[in-house]
Amino acid sequence: MTKPCILCCAITGSVPTKADNPAVPITISEQIESSQEAFEAGASIIHAHVRNDDETPSSDPEKFARLKEGLEVHCPGVIVQFSTGGRSGAGKARGGMLSLRPDMASLSVGSNNFPTRVYENPPDLVVWLAAEMRAFEITPEVEAFDLSHILQAIRMHAAGELFGKLYVQFVMGVKNAMPVDREVFDFYVRMMRSRAPDAEWCAAGIGAAQLTVNEWAIAAGGHTRAGLEDNVRLDRETLAPSNAALIRRAAELCEKYERPVATPAQAREILGLRPA
Repeated sequence: MTKPCILCCAITGSVPTKADNPAVPITISEQIESSQEAFEAGASIIHAHVRNDDETPSSDPEKFARLKEGLEVHCPGVIVQFSTGGRSGAGKARGGMLSLRPDMASLSVGSNNFPTRVYENPPDLVVWLAAEMRAFEITPEVEAFDLSHILQAIRMHAAGELFGKLYVQFVMGVKNAMPVDREVFDFYVRMMRSRAPDAEWCAAGIGAAQLTVNEWAIAAGGHTRAGLEDNVRLDRETLAPSNAALIRRAAELCEKYERPVATPAQAREILGLRPA
């Protein structure tokens, strides 16, 4: 395989704190510094949440604006992807930062169980978020926690409800959602190839499964995500020292499977994004 592999770094998320791993970046300046290190290690997408000073999740557009500005200065050409996930806000507040026109934004198209709660994505909110992304020309990364989410993404894209090229991320390993299962993963890949042959896909594994899912995705010709949002350890005994360390592991797998790591320019071309 010679197709470049896009590496996405999920730098912070809404859940991990410095008590879990001191390397988790919380402030905007920490996020920019951590992103730059991951960018230099091979990440071409930065998946971004923002936090309050007390480490709780935030949906404050002003924080997203400062983060976007810093990423554009310190990570030239990097694809900026904002999270519209439900832990950071409720209802339309989840999309309040979309007017900043990031290159991409995450989009969940259905609900599912999380470890201690239901991750609610009601149809009217999904339609509104998708419409906002079309209005601001933002390509969604559809986060699929279940097979039904993949099929819904394909239907929405075919109906013209999703801006740009279809890009679906398989999320595996969230407790009470889809586990890390090779047979299911292979079925997901077959579904994408048969139902949406022109689309691109990636995969993310949560916790200890991060490296496993990284390898499955790279070996199967897809793209992958790593970072402290999803996993704070290198192994059971060792905390990850940085987001860059987790991206470097994924880059080493690309070398193992003889796939070049995509540059930001290559990633933009693969995903059909506007030039930086």
